Amino acid sequence: MVAQRACLEAAARLIDDVPGAILELGLGNGRTYDHLRTLFPSREIFVFDRQIAAHPDCIPDDGHMFLGEVIDRLPDAAARLGKSVALVHSDIGSGRPETDAILFGRLVPLLGDLVCPGGLVLSDQELPADRWQPLPLPDGVAAERYFMYRVGG
Repeated sequence: MVAQRACLEAAARLIDDVPGAILELGLGNGRTYDHLRTLFPSREIFVFDRQIAAHPDCIPDDGHMFLGEVIDRLPDAAARLGKSVALVHSDIGSGRPETDAILFGRLVPLLGDLVCPGGLVLSDQELPADRWQPLPLPDGVAAERYFMYRVGG
C-alpha cells in the first residue's frame, strides 16, 4: 500500500498539465478509489470491476462504474471516452503468471485506445508495452514493486 500511495502521488504531479480522466482498474474495497478522489478532486474517475464489494462510501455512481470483465468493458470505455485518459491505475493481477501474461497482453492494446499522449499507466504488475516509457519509481519504492509508464504520442 505504501508503494502504491507513493506512485499515485508522484503520478498526480506528473500529469498536472495533462488533461483527462482517471481510470481505476479493480475497485476492490474502494481504498484506492477513495485516494484517487482526494488526489484528483476535479477529474472524472471511472472504475472497472467484476462485482462491487466496496464500502458504500467508496463506490462511484453508475455513470462512472463499468461492471464486468475489464477486458470486455474497456472497448465500451474507449467508445465513450476516446483517447482522453490521463492516468490508468491497474490492480487486477491474479497472482498466476500464465494467466496474468494473457490478461496483460490483451490489456495493453486496449489501454492504448484510451490513454492520451503524455498520460500515465501505473500497475502493480509489469506490462508488456514496447511503446510506453518506463519511469523511475519514487524514492523508497523498491524496483519491480510497482511500475510506472509514460504513454507516447
